[in-house]
Amino acid sequence: MKPARQQKRLMVAAACALALAGSGIGAYQYHHRSPAPLTIGDGRTGPVDMVWIVGGEFMMGSEYSRAQPNERPAHAVRLHGYWIDRHDVTNADFARFVAATGYVTTAERKPRWQDLQVQLPPGTPRLPDSALVPGALVFTGTDAPVALNDYSRWWKFVPGANWRHPTGPDSDITGKDTHPVVQVSYEDAQAYARWAGKRLPTEAEWEYAARGGLEQADYAWGKEFAPDGKKMANTWDDAAHPFPVTNATAATAHETVQVGTSPVGRYAPNGYGLYDMAGNVWQWVADWYRADAFQIEAAKTRITDDPRGPSDSYDPNNGPTARAPARVTRGGSFLCSETYCMSYRVSARRGTDPMNGMSHLGFRLAMDQDAWQKTERNSVSSQ
Repeated sequence: MKPARQQKRLMVAAACALALAGSGIGAYQYHHRSPAPLTIGDGRTGPVDMVWIVGGEFMMGSEYSRAQPNERPAHAVRLHGYWIDRHDVTNADFARFVAATGYVTTAERKPRWQDLQVQLPPGTPRLPDSALVPGALVFTGTDAPVALNDYSRWWKFVPGANWRHPTGPDSDITGKDTHPVVQVSYEDAQAYARWAGKRLPTEAEWEYAARGGLEQADYAWGKEFAPDGKKMANTWDDAAHPFPVTNATAATAHETVQVGTSPVGRYAPNGYGLYDMAGNVWQWVADWYRADAFQIEAAKTRITDDPRGPSDSYDPNNGPTARAPARVTRGGSFLCSETYCMSYRVSARRGTDPMNGMSHLGFRLAMDQDAWQKTERNSVSSQ
């Protein structure tokens, strides 16, 4: 395989899955389940800035015509209560973690060939050591409209890109303390979770929380993408500039498009008081990714309590690397648009290389009640 082809395969393995959407409404109609009074932790009633999600049953996945095959069929799931962060982990949060632990993210380390090899077709020649440099994938945009079947037109591996320098060595996070941290891998998110005494939410927990009490709604806020013309999330604006055009020289653009993260909490929360469960950044969750996970779950004869997801990865769309390691990411990002990637829909899901960081990928955490009570007891006993 030629070097250019190798780089493209790496980018394709990590980039946002193309989700061309249909239109119309499926068989399920959404309704609102009345949530319990909102409980936000303050360090005494619960972990600080986390919301208590009351357990219950819900229909996971979607039967809407917009839903992709990996979101089908909708199936019943039962969850116990849990805590979840009101917003994504921010740059300031992650900086405190790094200052306390000295942690070095995967994007800041020299890549290991074995981590790359499992994402490439069997027999791919080993990359030379000179090509194995620290860095991450960065959205670069294009000068003009392009076909949307070649991710390498707008995604580039940039040496020196990491959480401190999200788009490359010349960028930084000055003034962005309240923006979600990006360029963090699944491994990085797990390391932060251990330090914080929390965990990544399961895919089922994430979707239940993201729905905010709306059963089978297409979006975290209801059935309309922009109710009364109001923008509800940080997503790409196709009306202003076609995806992925960002350069001012494009015939369809009058100025350079500034795309990227916004501060957490800029848009209205969902019914459970959670911010940015759609758009802004994709979010890591705990489960392995299988494209057929919902089919397997729906075929069971009993409703599953607190599902933890499959035991391995499988995505037939990746051909010879169908079983390459992949973890679920949810929520979509600032790059999702109606013409390209409608993954701001609450049921949308994709698989991502767990060792990869990207400029539109972050995370939030969950916590069990018994873990909180243990933390609280330890805090009281140490006083």
